[in-house]
Amino acid sequence: TAMQKTALIMAGGRGERFWPRSRQNMPKQFLSLTDDGKTMIQLTVERILPLVNMEDIFIVTNRSYKDLVRQQLPELPEENILCEPVGKNTAPCIGLGAVHMAKRYGDAVMMVLPSDHLIKYTSLFLNTLSDACEVAEEGENLVTLGIAPDSPETGYGYIKFQPEETLGRAFAVDKFVEKPDLETAKAYLASEQYLWNSGMFIWKTSTILKNLETYLPETCQGLKKIGEAIGTPMEEQALERAFQAFKAESIDYGVMEKAKNIYILSGSFGWDDVGSWLAVSRIKRSNELGNVVNGNVVTVDTRNTTIQGGGKLIAAVGLEDMIVVDSEDALLICEKDHAGDIKKVLENLKICNRTEYL
Repeated sequence: TAMQKTALIMAGGRGERFWPRSRQNMPKQFLSLTDDGKTMIQLTVERILPLVNMEDIFIVTNRSYKDLVRQQLPELPEENILCEPVGKNTAPCIGLGAVHMAKRYGDAVMMVLPSDHLIKYTSLFLNTLSDACEVAEEGENLVTLGIAPDSPETGYGYIKFQPEETLGRAFAVDKFVEKPDLETAKAYLASEQYLWNSGMFIWKTSTILKNLETYLPETCQGLKKIGEAIGTPMEEQALERAFQAFKAESIDYGVMEKAKNIYILSGSFGWDDVGSWLAVSRIKRSNELGNVVNGNVVTVDTRNTTIQGGGKLIAAVGLEDMIVVDSEDALLICEKDHAGDIKKVLENLKICNRTEYL
């Protein structure tokens, strides 16, 4: 019989590159960026329901987003919303999910998914995911989904695989590599041995906990204490104490770059990690001039420009390669080439203590 399947959806991020729509009280995973009006986290949950039951889906988020999760996913059991007192990157987040699952199921195949990715071809995705579950179940394997790159993208980490070493439809992983510069990215693309790191992982809870113990022993100590306290009056206190003490560590750097038995499945299911406002022009249909407009907008002589408006009329004249995003109290005007620098606006606002705009 196949093992119990569970999913852990990571929804703690702030989505800063989606400012001014994404705000501290409404980060991007709770926004709708697609034409169906569903939010990213809703789409993420809906997408996996053929493989996982709703009561076996867990969301890890920041304590301050618990109510948003409840509003947007009313069918999800409330005890499946795991709240981090403070964000400490992905390793503690995944560990928290794993100790909760270990407590509830003993062992299970756990799929770890970001809450803010879009996937066009759901059936292809589910196929790849269920193959990954089989590989994860076969032993103490750490499985990840790689995306076949179609351009020398410098915004993603890459994973080098070994074409001759396979397990089912998966390839053995040679190494994880950091975001490359353009020359390096071109070389990766030409070699046909590198995939984009999608940040989606599949493993048994026992496997990931064992690896956390090996490579992040201090984090694992704290996780054990949380695990022991689950369901007792001490749970809140144990969680608080452990999270304050955790070092902020990503699962990639903390575990995946060092671990053994890592396998990757290549996916081409129309994946987009929706990293910045640039993604909107990929996701939404643009008109023949390459403009993507939403809201009350008039354009004259404008091309390749994304305008997200609301009720107020926005008139754009002679713009090219721009992003314009209007919200109630803030307006963003940005060249597409500089979309990555939106975070710097937030840094400035923090320094000037203008927190109402964060």
